[in-house]
Amino acid sequence: MEEIKKDPVWHDFFYTELTTGMRRGEICGLMWSDFDGKKGTLTVRRTLHQRKGGGLTTGETKTGKGRRTITLPPSTAQLLRERRKGSCSQWIFPNPLRPEDPVNPGRAYSRLKTLLKSAGLPGIRFHDLRHTFATHALTSGVDAKTLSGILGHTKASFTLDTYTHVTDEMQRNAARNIDQGIAGAEVEEEPEREEATPPVAFTPYRPQHRRPGTGCVSQINDHLFEGRYSPKWIDGKKHARNIYAHTREECEERLAALIVQMKRELAELKAAQAAEMLSKH
Repeated sequence: MEEIKKDPVWHDFFYTELTTGMRRGEICGLMWSDFDGKKGTLTVRRTLHQRKGGGLTTGETKTGKGRRTITLPPSTAQLLRERRKGSCSQWIFPNPLRPEDPVNPGRAYSRLKTLLKSAGLPGIRFHDLRHTFATHALTSGVDAKTLSGILGHTKASFTLDTYTHVTDEMQRNAARNIDQGIAGAEVEEEPEREEATPPVAFTPYRPQHRRPGTGCVSQINDHLFEGRYSPKWIDGKKHARNIYAHTREECEERLAALIVQMKRELAELKAAQAAEMLSKH
């Protein structure tokens, strides 16, 4: 956050991202009509995509639940109220050089990498800011169902599966609180732990090459893997879906199941499209 404060152009953008956990295309596609200053809310209605040949296009949110209204932290709501006073664009975060256009998602990621490098921090994906928000929200006491709604997940169970490492610790804390509150147990000081061996440097797993059509797997941290499959849909655009797991092997299995499911859906859509064309002739 200290490095972000030094950047007057990008400060508001990254502050909003870290306090809402929106997807990159969602935050880049925000318009002032999405912001309710009186209620302190943001409504996510669209997502911004970069065309292959250049230029930007707006589209539907990633999932049906992706279209949502987020109640902002008071500091974020106030920041946007102040920002709106000096805005000359319909976009909340416009292109710094062409305010009639929204900020380019690719440019946002490039700026993130520059800020991390200036702060002496390792590089991360833009999506990892979303994970950072979710982890802090859970450890601050936000329940999984509420967090699922904020993030735009289809089910709260998906949120729980993704952040099991956080909820496990929350359960341990809850067990201690129950023991002290209901059972009346005395608070015991935790025994001093022996000095641990310095941890081995974390090296993310990133396969060098994968066969076309097998998706991709990347390691987010030392206990979370992400699998992604992005086939071209009948509308000509790539539709990406992600799965998460705690081991690479489990992630590969879930990814394989996801690929089978998406190929089946795509085949059914193509068959329906062909049947519709035939009926017109």
